[in-house]
Amino acid sequence: MLESRVPRRRRFLVCEPRHFAVQYAINPWMQPDTRVDVDLAQDQWQSLIRAYRSHGHAVDTVEPVPGLPDMVFAANCAVSVDGRIFGSLFHAPERRPESTHYETWFKASGFDVYRPESVCEGEGDLVPTGRYVLAGTGFRTTREAHREVQEFFGVPVISLTLVDPYFYHLDTALFVLDDDNIAYYPEAFSPGSREVLRRLYPEAVLATREDAMAFGLNSVSDGLHVFIAPGATALADQLALRGYVPVPVDLSELLKAGGGIKCCTQEIRS
Repeated sequence: MLESRVPRRRRFLVCEPRHFAVQYAINPWMQPDTRVDVDLAQDQWQSLIRAYRSHGHAVDTVEPVPGLPDMVFAANCAVSVDGRIFGSLFHAPERRPESTHYETWFKASGFDVYRPESVCEGEGDLVPTGRYVLAGTGFRTTREAHREVQEFFGVPVISLTLVDPYFYHLDTALFVLDDDNIAYYPEAFSPGSREVLRRLYPEAVLATREDAMAFGLNSVSDGLHVFIAPGATALADQLALRGYVPVPVDLSELLKAGGGIKCCTQEIRS
């Protein structure tokens, strides 16, 4: 018998890919000067926004800034818990100016923003679960930032080490399904981190490498609906068997920069 699942209305912050391009390489997905169809990227992004709104979610937007082609990846700008905002300090110099523009938006919307002292890439590597903040390290966000996050929010932070450069952020290898469970790709993590996840989430949905490479784990769940890359078919089938409702959204043009659904989506938790 399928479990009865209830969606929870979310508030998302996004940024239109008006200036999207692949001008540098900071992850294995990026090849400099890759030809990008900006119109297609915008159409795909708009389909994601329509999907969110049609499922009852609120969507706020940050104005895109010329010269910041990765600003569309709003998840990396911050992480929020109980209305408190922990900002970002990007590893790549090319992305560091994005932090200021997002901080300006948050402050104009009535939030205070903590500026981290250590390299920290927002929800790219920091995943609130209700009980904990799961925190990735290995390629971008540092362990020092994990300690800052725990001191700031007063929520237990579980450090997880990423070992596969194709899954350079935690949100490419893991996402939260609801307050009690997650989906993840075990081989993206070090052996010790895999064991931690197994102990914390014995009923987790485990993805194949094929679904992980299709960016199936860069998904957003409202507790019932899972907004997911259409190429992650086996993962979508697993989710459906667990009582979730997959909502496929194609962001293949944005994948040229190593981004997907979650990368484009900052959740404001207040």
